[in-house]
Amino acid sequence: MSSPAVPPNDDSQLYVGSVSRLADIFRSGITELGQFVRVKSDELPRDAQTLLAHTNHMTVTLEAFHNSLVDVEVLQQWEDDASYAREILLRRQSDGVVVQYGIMRIWLSDLPTDAVADIRGQRQPLGRVLMRQNMLRDVELMALWQIQPATLLQQHMELSNDASLYGRTAQILVDERPTVQLLEI
Repeated sequence: MSSPAVPPNDDSQLYVGSVSRLADIFRSGITELGQFVRVKSDELPRDAQTLLAHTNHMTVTLEAFHNSLVDVEVLQQWEDDASYAREILLRRQSDGVVVQYGIMRIWLSDLPTDAVADIRGQRQPLGRVLMRQNMLRDVELMALWQIQPATLLQQHMELSNDASLYGRTAQILVDERPTVQLLEI
């Protein structure tokens, strides 16, 4: 597993492992997406702080920020006996612009059958599925990232330059159990 550049003498390497494990489901390594450097909330630009430095569902935050509902586009999916993962883009309904790239891994046994069916149906963002189920859930912010995107991520995000992107890793607890791991850029 290749490791992205991280600042020396901090705990970033612990968090890089969680990003790498998610990326490795669909990619040959995290560097296929870019170089990740862990940052603090106050090091983010204002819009990135608004979009990333919180413990709310990203679907709600994106829709409020962009004043538009978002649609999910599933790029790839993967499943084993216990979990389901997907690599996605979220696009604004108002104009189709990509507003998020993400990878999520979900432990299906922690969810009701109809929520699992909705997730596998790939028609709704995960946050919307979970909110419609009205399940007890908490979002835990794990780390914030400054990302120098590789070509693949630039293409997915429809970027014309190599400007830095920002993202987060988080987990969603359902009934106090870690149920979803997230990379949201």
